[in-house]
Amino acid sequence: MSEMQEDQLEKAELVEPAIVDPGLAAAGELLGTAPAVSEPAKVMRIGAMIRTLLDEVRQAELDEASRDRMREIYEQSVSELSGALSTELREELQRLALPFDSEAPSEAELRVAQAQLVGWLEGLFHGIQAAVAAQQMMAQRQLLEMRQGALPAGLTNPEGADAEGAEKHPGGVYL
Repeated sequence: MSEMQEDQLEKAELVEPAIVDPGLAAAGELLGTAPAVSEPAKVMRIGAMIRTLLDEVRQAELDEASRDRMREIYEQSVSELSGALSTELREELQRLALPFDSEAPSEAELRVAQAQLVGWLEGLFHGIQAAVAAQQMMAQRQLLEMRQGALPAGLTNPEGADAEGAEKHPGGVYL
């Protein structure tokens, strides 16, 4: 790379890549919209806790008091998750995570409810990962396009002359 090209790249204004696909807004504050998950670390912690609880419910027999406590933990987890989600995701979670009856749920009911919640959270995580990956690809492509546009044009004909024998002009910058 010539010194002039290096100078142009150094002087080039750094521009934050913009996302042009509104469907990627689930990954964060894109296009001025609110993030889908305002507290991703909290969602990850709750998801890990629920997965651990699901494993515990599978391995141990629970008495009525334990099942009642698991119901409380489940309902509190759904409530905490709702606070960290966008309105759209919160409504979806509320539709899927139906509350238990007033009595202690059976072990099977607990397993189904927790497995459903873990599955929903994993789907949410995969969606966010896909959106972030798409965002990164778009940013890389935009950066590549910016870099290619910043370089001075070279020869239009790689052989240096056209078929009619026009003058040969070497590439580069003329002063």
